Amino acid sequence: MSKRANSDSVFTPELIRIIKIFGAVSLGLVLMLSFFNERRANNTGQDQTFVMTSANRMYFQNVKAIQYDMEVRRDAGMTVYRHKKLTPEANNSNISIMIILNPSKDEAYIYLEPIKLNWPITLRIISNEKSKTYTFENGNKSDHLHYFQLLKPAIEAGNLIEIQTGSGWNPIWSTPKEKEALNAILEDFQNLTD
Repeated sequence: MSKRANSDSVFTPELIRIIKIFGAVSLGLVLMLSFFNERRANNTGQDQTFVMTSANRMYFQNVKAIQYDMEVRRDAGMTVYRHKKLTPEANNSNISIMIILNPSKDEAYIYLEPIKLNWPITLRIISNEKSKTYTFENGNKSDHLHYFQLLKPAIEAGNLIEIQTGSGWNPIWSTPKEKEALNAILEDFQNLTD
């Protein structure tokens, strides 16, 4: 009987109350932190800017890729997608925006390709009678993403974007279909790297 009395004396009402409080607080903390699961730190040391998930890649290739001309670059191990509605005329100097998929790294890139022009290229964005001029140099994937991010708000807002050629300033799109194609490229690239 003395052994039972000793074991019962360990679980006093105060200790049981403390265990209940600790258990409730622990469960509440776990439940609260589960809402912030997607905000956890990236400790991999890898740049997640260009990473695409398999689901996003498969959706793009199976649903959206029919709107693009596809060029497989076996030497680089990449696939280049150019929007079919954004094909410049053979005589005109312009710029083309391409999506490049690198399946070996599960990455997607955006590339601004000058057509009948050399680097650097100069673009002018006109909004509300104000113009801002940008000069783009050929660079790496981060540089082209930066250029794309500069152009994105202007494309979404429908501002006039012109490129400087030997004959003066020409708009980068001239028909509503070309503007729709630019918006489609914006959306598809965002969905790939989301």
